[in-house]
Amino acid sequence: MKNSLKYIFGSFVLCLFLFNCGGGSDNDGDKDPDPDNEVKTPTAATLVFPNENSECTEGSSLTSTESTILFNWNDTTNTTTYQLFLKNLDTQTTTNYTSTVSEKSVTILRGTPYSWYVVSKNTGTETAQSNTWKFYNAGEATSSYAPFLAELVSPALSVSLAASTTNLSLQWSGEDVDNDITEYEVLFGTVNPPIQSQATTSSNNVSVTVNSGNTYFWRVITKDDNNNTSESQVFEFNVE
Repeated sequence: MKNSLKYIFGSFVLCLFLFNCGGGSDNDGDKDPDPDNEVKTPTAATLVFPNENSECTEGSSLTSTESTILFNWNDTTNTTTYQLFLKNLDTQTTTNYTSTVSEKSVTILRGTPYSWYVVSKNTGTETAQSNTWKFYNAGEATSSYAPFLAELVSPALSVSLAASTTNLSLQWSGEDVDNDITEYEVLFGTVNPPIQSQATTSSNNVSVTVNSGNTYFWRVITKDDNNNTSESQVFEFNVE
């Protein structure tokens, strides 16, 4: 009888041990993943150099037509790589460069306006984009610079307007290193590119009359005090 009780008690202890071991494995499987392994969204970079709306006279001059500029921005958090996007505003072509640090040396044309911005990237697919800055890369013995191309604001590119629209305001922004913009000439019409002069003004907007069923094209020529000019890209919009 004693042997039987010992056998029953021993079996009960063994079962209890096995049950507790199995329960421990299930609890381990229910634990939340390590939060430190989560891929966090990077922050947007703050641009440092070349300065916004400035004449860039620094850098290494390779030739009379090219110089090497060290683009610089502040470090950002949760970032593994940066992409520098550089746009030639004369040709409207954009080139991008990759860097693992918050700077990148690039050879660019002298006497040419550019815009640039930086995209921060993490190990996943998350990104963050900085503001866009413009600058003019100085040429040799240049005393004045052509204005930056006007940025067309409204109506937006390829927008469709209601058929009831008869009047609207064309709006843009203009900037210049020398800060000597004198006027804007607005070309507007149903021909692409537009050739008809709609108005010449010192403001950043002009009113136009439109008709239903037409597609319109417009661009802005910026002029400064030294008779330098620049032509914006062509925007189009449709009146239904």
